[in-house]
Amino acid sequence: MYCPRCSAQLDGDAKFCSSCGASLLTSSGASPVGAGGRPSAGSGIMIDADGRGAGRGYRYEIQHGSAFSLAILNLETEQSIQAEAGAMVSMSGNVELQSQMKGGLMGALKRAVGGESAFVSTFTARRGPGEVTLAPGSPGDIAALEMNNQHFFVQSSSYLAGDTSLQIDTRWGGAKSFFGGEGLFVLQVQGSGLLLVSSFGAIHRKRLTAGERYVVDTGHLVAWEGHMPYELRKASSSGWFRSLVSGEGIVAEFAGPGEILIQTRNLAAFAGMLKPFFPTQSSSSSGLGSLGSLLSD
Repeated sequence: MYCPRCSAQLDGDAKFCSSCGASLLTSSGASPVGAGGRPSAGSGIMIDADGRGAGRGYRYEIQHGSAFSLAILNLETEQSIQAEAGAMVSMSGNVELQSQMKGGLMGALKRAVGGESAFVSTFTARRGPGEVTLAPGSPGDIAALEMNNQHFFVQSSSYLAGDTSLQIDTRWGGAKSFFGGEGLFVLQVQGSGLLLVSSFGAIHRKRLTAGERYVVDTGHLVAWEGHMPYELRKASSSGWFRSLVSGEGIVAEFAGPGEILIQTRNLAAFAGMLKPFFPTQSSSSSGLGSLGSLLSD
């Protein structure tokens, strides 16, 4: 079970929270946390363990995890789901796809500057039920988050899809995030309903107790609860030079209580690892010149 105040995980027979000291008993002596052991409404990140669930007018299932996950959404008649542009893998013939600039011109500009597509795709089942399958551009996992009047921050590259009732806005992430290679903006997601986030690699959940501090490389962040205070700083306390040579650069330091979703691989680091294997313009020219000399001989 979980503490209703700080969301710390507790033993089933606990009467007080060991993290924040809150009483877990009501006036009748019963625990305020349900038998299912989930946090109270608006607290904690709720992920379906079996990758299946239902929302307003649709059912969803996550298959083929955790390296090559695929989200399958079955829409009821005239029901819709919203997704990042380019996320669609397949859909039924009666599903209508509409792309629009959500938030108007200024909203589209903010999304584009934040590293996202300026357009948002909406899939609607017409004249009967329909199916839509979605996947991220990079190999990794998909997590189905059940939001309950909550507020999350999501790394812009990790947003995949969500309930059409969710309010999504692009927020300034700080100049340090830009120099850390993660872009200037993060997504702020609010409301109730399904939120699909994706990762490069698997998704690791980290729950912080009240007052606990935890440091995460910004390239490994997927999402975190919106009430959690955090600051961006250099990885090493010895200075910028040591931070850069360590390969870490900018990190985010969070303070609990709350929960963070972390991806086990860093896409920017993976791209940097592959860079030496790509031919440069000079090497390509040199190669062509050597080939010409060989043919002339």
